[in-house]
Amino acid sequence: MAKGSCLCGGVNYEVNGPLRPITVCHCTQCRKQTGHFYAATATDADNLVIHGEENLTWFHASKDAERGFCKTCGSALFWRHSAEKHISILAGSLDGETGLKIEKHIFVADKGDYYEIEDDAPQTP
Repeated sequence: MAKGSCLCGGVNYEVNGPLRPITVCHCTQCRKQTGHFYAATATDADNLVIHGEENLTWFHASKDAERGFCKTCGSALFWRHSAEKHISILAGSLDGETGLKIEKHIFVADKGDYYEIEDDAPQTP
């Protein structure tokens, strides 16, 4: 079981199932929300138990997707698409060792000009 939380601890969660390898998103929305790129794993929504939901707020970033973050400390925690059964979890919010590895980079055409992607994971524009 994996566990994680926001910075202030007002929202914490448990994952009772497998986690997908990390996808790194370089799109403008992800960069604006986090201040850099978005590194996320994912699990089936049924595997995720969230505690402190009164501190969690959701922002509809588009007509199809929303981003969950702590309304106290602002930590970005989750992303979900309305048509999908999984939920993405920001990798940095996980506690301890994860054993996860970067699987791919997406929206690299939108990446910031101040960094380079230096691993061998596949990239899609």
